[in-house]
Amino acid sequence: MSPRVFLFVTLLFLLGPLRISLAGDDVAPSPEPTEAMAPAEQASEVDKTQASSDAETDDTTTVESEAAADVAEVTEPVPLVIPEGGFDVYVVPIEGPIGPPQLFILRRALKDAIENGVETVILQMDTPGGRLDTTLEMMEALDNFEGETITFVDKDAISAGSYIAVATDAIYFAPKGKMGAAEAVTGQGGDIDESMQRKINSYLRAVVRVLSETHRYRADVQRAMMDPTFTLEIDGDLIKPEGELLTLTATEAAKQYGNPPQPLLAAGIVDDVDQLLMDRYGEGNYHIREFHLSWSEEFAKWFSAIAPVLISIGILMIIIEIKTPHFGLIGGIGIALVVVAFLSNSFAGLAGNEPILLFILGVILIALELFFFPGVMLPVILGLLSIAAAIIWSMADIWPTPDGGFTISREAMLDALQNGLIALVLTGVGLALIWRFLPGSSLFKRFISVGAINGVSEVDAHGGSTSAGQTTLPEAGATGIVVRDLHPMGTVEIDGQTYQARCQNGEIRRGQPVVVVSRATFALVVEPLDS
Repeated sequence: MSPRVFLFVTLLFLLGPLRISLAGDDVAPSPEPTEAMAPAEQASEVDKTQASSDAETDDTTTVESEAAADVAEVTEPVPLVIPEGGFDVYVVPIEGPIGPPQLFILRRALKDAIENGVETVILQMDTPGGRLDTTLEMMEALDNFEGETITFVDKDAISAGSYIAVATDAIYFAPKGKMGAAEAVTGQGGDIDESMQRKINSYLRAVVRVLSETHRYRADVQRAMMDPTFTLEIDGDLIKPEGELLTLTATEAAKQYGNPPQPLLAAGIVDDVDQLLMDRYGEGNYHIREFHLSWSEEFAKWFSAIAPVLISIGILMIIIEIKTPHFGLIGGIGIALVVVAFLSNSFAGLAGNEPILLFILGVILIALELFFFPGVMLPVILGLLSIAAAIIWSMADIWPTPDGGFTISREAMLDALQNGLIALVLTGVGLALIWRFLPGSSLFKRFISVGAINGVSEVDAHGGSTSAGQTTLPEAGATGIVVRDLHPMGTVEIDGQTYQARCQNGEIRRGQPVVVVSRATFALVVEPLDS
């Protein structure tokens, strides 16, 4: 997602979720989009595109073939150069409502194609539409691929699907394929404010014009699909009257206009991908390298939306576990939730081995704190930072380059930081509630870890209980001995019972006598007896 796209999304956020979907009763029948569009993008950039829109025809202007040719100069076709061994081809399914999982899948396919030297990527499309922000990111991802991209409309490329299709180098239709109906509406299916609709349309038309400069009719056709006030007429043939949205069938899309004749939109009508490649490259000049969705990408579809919530709950549980004597159920669930949230992005193809290793390192550091160096705090701090860095890294968008290097998407990194900030805020709110209400509650008593040191039951301060049934806590002035170093957290023994404790300053070594100064949340506060 480019900076202009990001800013445009921010501007439209107050409108609520947007989507590209069917609007009105005059469009060709097609499935109703099932997922709301996320906010569309940027106001400042609209001012730039508004100026360029002056060069466009008015909303009710008739488009003749000669005028269209002036708007988009058509270059002579470049002779096909067949690589040695033929073209390697990926076929990527783009199915169902457009959303983040489809973006993850497309990115993985394009990156794999770059790394493996695949020359052609075909999008086998059947979609009713979806989120506008994701659509624009998918269009930009296609622009990162230097090979040839082709859309095969295998039934439907409605609304958002039509924008993705026009971002590819060629569009082929199945005999019953349909494409169009691309007006932006709110997430509830209602109309957008008129002035905002003009801004959105102006920006989207500019994006389409940039991507369609070598196609005579593509920009005007897409405008007819998104703008009901636009009239499209070529060579005296009224293709779309005012007041409707254009939805093309395969036959209509393949009809030729102008001199020299060129198809309106479709490069051809084919039954399947094999026929498409045979028509385009010739028999024996291509090899389809299978690209299948993994179970992990299906996993990502379900969990990507709730990752920040899972991370915050998991961190809260880990912090609670650190404040209790032994590792137990809460800590295990917390680590599991963070792992699930982390892997939901890693499995979607947005992370490599490096963030996974960093995540494992963070878990190891936390384990060192829990099992070997309780109270030191440094390992757990470094561990949490490592896990946070690994999660953000896994969400970042890193693209390989043909020379073996890589580039990092600044916008995807900002999205990752935003998700991390959401998780941090939720964690802070949860901690405040825990510190206020949890100590001494029956729920806490039920789930806290209970163990023994040398056969003596431990008790959690401020509302803890023991297996022996003891519920009273030492009063200020009670004396005992350190059984696990305090720096500042550790364990003390008082009257044969062990308690979690912390010292106010410095550290206190095992075996030293201490005196209870006060009771704090999750621990007794002690100081050396000789002080």
